[in-house]
Amino acid sequence: MAAISPSVAAIRVAVRRALAELPADGPVLVACSGGADSLALAAAAAFVAPRSGRLAGLVTVDHGLQTGSAERAEAVARWAEQAGLSPVEVVRVEVAGRPGGPEAAAREARYQALVEAAGRHRAAALLTGHTRDDQAETVLLALARGAGPRGLAGMPVRRDLGGVPLVRPLLEISREQTRAACAALRLTPWQDPHNLDPAYARSRVRAQLVPALVETLGPGVVDNLARTARLVAADNAVLDELAGDALLAARHPDGGLATKTLADLAGAVRGRVLRAWAHELGSPPAALSHRHIAALDALVTAWRGQGAAYLPGGLRVVRQADRLLPAPD
Repeated sequence: MAAISPSVAAIRVAVRRALAELPADGPVLVACSGGADSLALAAAAAFVAPRSGRLAGLVTVDHGLQTGSAERAEAVARWAEQAGLSPVEVVRVEVAGRPGGPEAAAREARYQALVEAAGRHRAAALLTGHTRDDQAETVLLALARGAGPRGLAGMPVRRDLGGVPLVRPLLEISREQTRAACAALRLTPWQDPHNLDPAYARSRVRAQLVPALVETLGPGVVDNLARTARLVAADNAVLDELAGDALLAARHPDGGLATKTLADLAGAVRGRVLRAWAHELGSPPAALSHRHIAALDALVTAWRGQGAAYLPGGLRVVRQADRLLPAPD
């Protein structure tokens, strides 16, 4: 019996652990572009899932942004069927006309398509091939834009996406390992030209910043950045739990939030309480920034009779005596 490549074995172990934490019902769907990361993930799922008593399928999204994208998506689907994955689906999406830049628009279209596919197939989870290198890049991008602890926590191993668990089994796996696994399995990954396009910030981080950091600080820097994300995520979980309890305690019996209770909170907890409350009011999470939370905080800690704090979604919050309240339309 031939020895298994260490990279193949590591990825299979990561997938097995991820599947063990999922509900028993429904298949898992691998989101696969055909790149090395998602291809290695799909191959591991095809091997591990049947041995775990579970179906594993694959969804590949054709964004229609590059010549030959439809043919490439069909090739990924044919490979998936040959590998024993089922169900297998190619989803074509329209990126043009969506808000944000091209990268954000493509991501929104892709995730919407994945959620819809998961619903059609009653999937227990969606699996994506984000690696330790992707996590390190995410931390660097968060640092560059001045993100707080939530941004520095990077990508969670698991999160809810439109009611479907989105799971990232490979966050402890390097990009080098996924490439080695593909080579060992004689798979030919697709090289996405967007990953080398300097028009995209992540591409510049990948091609220029990370190599410079490795050269300056040593090869351990990528793992250290990913470890930082894990440590910050653990701290965030505790702070979020404290904030959940504090939000309940801060609710005023006449509606809104009690400013005295808020003022007595530690700043890190109060900021989370105000953010969670803004979400409740209907402010889109992606649009809610530090300056919006700072404006709410000023109504609590630096009250001088100022006017309303404006939040994304056309919302306004005012202070009336000892309460924060959403202003009427």
